[in-house]
Amino acid sequence: MRDDPTHLAEQVSAVLRHLVLLLRRTVAGQPVTSQQYGVLGSLEAGPRRMTELAEEHAVQLPTMTVQINRLEDAGLVARGSDPADARVRTVELTVEGRDRLRAVRQARVAHLTRELEALTEDERATLAAALPVLAKLGRS
Repeated sequence: MRDDPTHLAEQVSAVLRHLVLLLRRTVAGQPVTSQQYGVLGSLEAGPRRMTELAEEHAVQLPTMTVQINRLEDAGLVARGSDPADARVRTVELTVEGRDRLRAVRQARVAHLTRELEALTEDERATLAAALPVLAKLGRS
């Protein structure tokens, strides 16, 4: 039963849900939603097309446009043009957006650190050993 893919998928899904909620609590009460922080994270490597962002976040383009408009109004992103095709609009982080993303990451890491400190050394080793497998799932 332990290695049954369906049973394992149910367990992984439940655990991931709880971990996502744990991480979301670190930004609770902030003016930017956790979904919007996800968009900011997608822009960390550089400007992206709106269509790419919508596809990555599994939303329709109008939904992504609303998110980007809110982030732009908050001064966290700026729009630009693709140098290869001036008709294409891109989005990139502003300095404030990069700073806010960094602060949220630091808060999440601090929160997770406190949670991990409560685990035994063996539990932390088990978790560390599972990370490559979890990362592999995230890339598929």
